[in-house]
Amino acid sequence: MNKLTPAAIKAALPGVPQWRRTAAVIRRTFEFKDFVVAMKFVNAVAKAAEKAEHHPDIDIRWNKVTLALTTHDAGGLTEKDFALAAKADALAGQ
Repeated sequence: MNKLTPAAIKAALPGVPQWRRTAAVIRRTFEFKDFVVAMKFVNAVAKAAEKAEHHPDIDIRWNKVTLALTTHDAGGLTEKDFALAAKADALAGQ
């Protein structure tokens, strides 16, 4: 998978509007009603990530889950990152 150009990244960001880009990473924090719901989300993301063969960095803080996506093999952001971000949004119901 090839790294996206700056123009392609700019075009892809509106498709995942709650995600923020910092250098070669897109990141979003999701907030849930409690720890159990947050963990259900994490497990759903893990299943989707396995299927996509693309794994986010995950930080869990009680009812908050932060996902960070980049494609290490490509050295930056790729279509895989934006596809998994959109899938995570859908899994969170957002």
